[in-house]
Amino acid sequence: MELNDNVEMDKLLEDFGDETEVEARPEPVPARPRRDMSQMMRKIPVTVTLEVGAARVSLQDLMELGQDSVLELDTIAGEPLVIKVNGTPIGRAEVVVAGENYGLKVVELTDLDLGTLAP
Repeated sequence: MELNDNVEMDKLLEDFGDETEVEARPEPVPARPRRDMSQMMRKIPVTVTLEVGAARVSLQDLMELGQDSVLELDTIAGEPLVIKVNGTPIGRAEVVVAGENYGLKVVELTDLDLGTLAP
């Protein structure tokens, strides 16, 4: 291959590159209208729980638990319990009886941020 052959090859490659670039350009796609995600998020089901308390125990103590065992929790009796939505605390409540089931009476709520409650 001689120097002139390289120049001709470069010219051919340049021409080839120009055609490829023209073909590769996609047509502009019109932007979609934005959806109101907050309205959609309001319909997503979440799990609401009422946390009575917690206890930190060793595996040995856990294995020794049996019927009639008592495990002391870190919550003071009569203190409002923690309301959680998908594991995120959102307030405090008291336990009430609602018909044949237990329910909760909201005592305090924090500002709800939907972004932190996603499953």
